[in-house]
Amino acid sequence: MRDAGRCRGILAALVVLAGLAACGSSNEIIEGPKNVTALKGSEARFNCTISQGWKLIMWALKGTVVLSVTPTEPIITNDRFTAMSYEEGGNFISEMIIHDVQLSDAGQIKCSLQNSDRDGSAFLSVQVMGRLFIPEGSLVVMEDKPCNVTCRALGWTPLPRLSWEIGVPVSHSSYYSVREPEDLQSAVSVLALTPQGNGTVTCVAEMKRLHVHESVTVNLTVVQPPLDSIDKPGTTLPAWAIVLLAVSLSLLLILIIVLIIIFCCCVSRREKEESSYQSEIRKSANMKTNKDTSGTKLKSGNENYGYSSDEPRTTSVWPETASLPAKSSESSVPEQRVSRQPYQGSDQHQLGPASRPQVSFNVVSPKKVRNVTLV
Repeated sequence: MRDAGRCRGILAALVVLAGLAACGSSNEIIEGPKNVTALKGSEARFNCTISQGWKLIMWALKGTVVLSVTPTEPIITNDRFTAMSYEEGGNFISEMIIHDVQLSDAGQIKCSLQNSDRDGSAFLSVQVMGRLFIPEGSLVVMEDKPCNVTCRALGWTPLPRLSWEIGVPVSHSSYYSVREPEDLQSAVSVLALTPQGNGTVTCVAEMKRLHVHESVTVNLTVVQPPLDSIDKPGTTLPAWAIVLLAVSLSLLLILIIVLIIIFCCCVSRREKEESSYQSEIRKSANMKTNKDTSGTKLKSGNENYGYSSDEPRTTSVWPETASLPAKSSESSVPEQRVSRQPYQGSDQHQLGPASRPQVSFNVVSPKKVRNVTLV
């Protein structure tokens, strides 16, 4: 039914246009429409002033006729486009109303007459009001401590002008607004302030070329800093001091690590030297022990039978034993051992003067006494 009505309206407009073309007209457009900026979802109105005697007025959006007006009634082809008529100073004013404006409606609007070379045109701009919010919500901050409040505007076309209304006592406040790098239809504003009491802060977004704005308000609760807090007002270190302190601590840590490594190396080297020194002492002790043993062996060694003393001595020798045979080193050792042992009674009976020859040396010097017994 609705489509049938539209078809009938179009046919009526064609019939009217054909009749006007046949009859002709000498009217003209006195003043065309003006540029309009509208919010998405709102209404946009355009006026066109025409001299008397007109037969048909046509409204076009971006080159397409969306509304026609006759002296008797308008020919509506789309419910979003309607018309109003006025008379002022003997002239006729036709007004086209665009309902529920959309972003796709942005473009050129033209008002024209059927038999006139003149037309009037304007431009429709559409703006979108997005969301405005403060992510933190209500805030609890320290008294006389700097803090930040962030406000975000998402999905705005074009971006609004962001500002702040401060309803708390502060010692300092400032703000800046920037566009979000990842979303060209979003912006963020950061308020920096040093509060001194409770109150509210309000973020305001104002649309360009429109007398409309949107705002969001949050409560700011100020509390006293703890008594044992070491971070007193005016004692906050600047950024360069913090960086310098961090670098100094890093260098000190590196120096401590290097000193520990050097100390460990020195201790290890000292332990090695002490171990080597103790080894040398042990070797020296062993060598001394060996020398003492060798000396003892030398002291208890073989008797030198070729020794002759220059001191006068008395010797009684049997003729057959006047010359002593040379003895080998192998036989001298047991002989020496025998000579050092005390003579037992049985040996004295066996070694009598009648049984075996005996050689005895009596040395005059009291320092040396040598006894040799030949078996």
